Amino acid sequence: MPRGLIISAPASGVGKTTLTLALARAFRDRALAVQCFKSGPDYIDPAFHAAATGRVSVNLDSWAMTRQTIEALVGRGADADLVLAEGSMGLFDGVAMPGVSGSGATADIAAMMGWPVLLVIDPSGQAQTAAAVAAGLRDFRSNVRLAGVVLNRVASPRHESLVRGALADAGIPVLGALPRHAEIELPKRHLGLVQAEERRDIDHLIGEAARFIVRHVDLDAVLQSAADWSPKPALSAANFTPPGQRIALARDVAFSFIYPHMLEGWRAAGAEILAFSPLADEGPDASADVCWLPGGYPELHGGRLAANQRFQRALACFAATRPVHGECGGYMVLGTALTDAEGVRHAMTGLLGLETSFARRRMHLGYRLAELASPIPGYRTGARLRGHEFHYSTIVAQPDTPLATVHDATGAVVAETGSRRGNVTGTFFHLIAEDK
Repeated sequence: MPRGLIISAPASGVGKTTLTLALARAFRDRALAVQCFKSGPDYIDPAFHAAATGRVSVNLDSWAMTRQTIEALVGRGADADLVLAEGSMGLFDGVAMPGVSGSGATADIAAMMGWPVLLVIDPSGQAQTAAAVAAGLRDFRSNVRLAGVVLNRVASPRHESLVRGALADAGIPVLGALPRHAEIELPKRHLGLVQAEERRDIDHLIGEAARFIVRHVDLDAVLQSAADWSPKPALSAANFTPPGQRIALARDVAFSFIYPHMLEGWRAAGAEILAFSPLADEGPDASADVCWLPGGYPELHGGRLAANQRFQRALACFAATRPVHGECGGYMVLGTALTDAEGVRHAMTGLLGLETSFARRRMHLGYRLAELASPIPGYRTGARLRGHEFHYSTIVAQPDTPLATVHDATGAVVAETGSRRGNVTGTFFHLIAEDK
């Protein structure tokens, strides 16, 4: 029977991802099968999870997904010895208005699955107060159970002793204490960590983190703190409608933000995925019946994409007779131009009139509920789609027909409606699930 554990924290930036990766690799080195998950919308962390465990990690999202879908997705851990689910933001951080099965908070998944929480606490600049924070999180919601605490970035043995003593007085076990160790910090950029596929040294970094964790964390205690768990068999219950039978999918470091559960859902429905690389100047497979451009980091490759005329011609030829859809970064590439952070304007494919700029960065972040005014591949007019938006671009021009009415998680209308022109559509939000 597998065991399950949630890794969470009081806030972002405390070290959840590094601890998750290190624990996953350390337990794998003990010949345990480890299955990771990510709570909430995130493309980057699951790829690191896969590098640490050798198993595909998927997202679990209580705001966008039904409980049935979440249970079907976690069913992939049925043959694992240990499930490690990494949280997002702070343990109880979600949106104000609940979605399908919760607010999107990590605590929703902990309560739903019955997995206890291993809390990562950074006591920098405090000592006994760290115990008050941990105790507050332990007592905040009765159906969320705390397994224990791992202290991160401890300044000295004396500092550690003060924090440990306060946590012991509060009845909270300390399962490890990590001194500052810059060598295992993972590099970041504006949307989060640098992607795993861009790091040739990723296996070394994770291995170093695992060795560091072994010296400072009681792995036996961590394993014992995880809850026995009887997963339901993995089902194709996600019911994700494929956009076509043969899907030409842009796939490289500029177009990498697509959820594994979406791809698996498409394949489970019988679709075939034909990957191509715009950065390698490749166009969509001529035998495909639809083309999908996911998000990613096109703003880091604007000059190269603008110069790749074979890709642009092939995409234009495809779009003349078949549907093309882009999400966020893919949407920007379907537009007329993209101005990068240095103020350099790059001509894009021009299949839509959208023009975007990173010269003046402004963060757009949050869940989105869209009602389609026109169909997109796989979804009819009037379909309600749940997703999320996360980018730093501003709209310079958006002259085409709006694609959808889009609301944020509070119900407020947002300006990023997406666009449609002929067979080409695009949205700033990333699709997570249909709202049925």
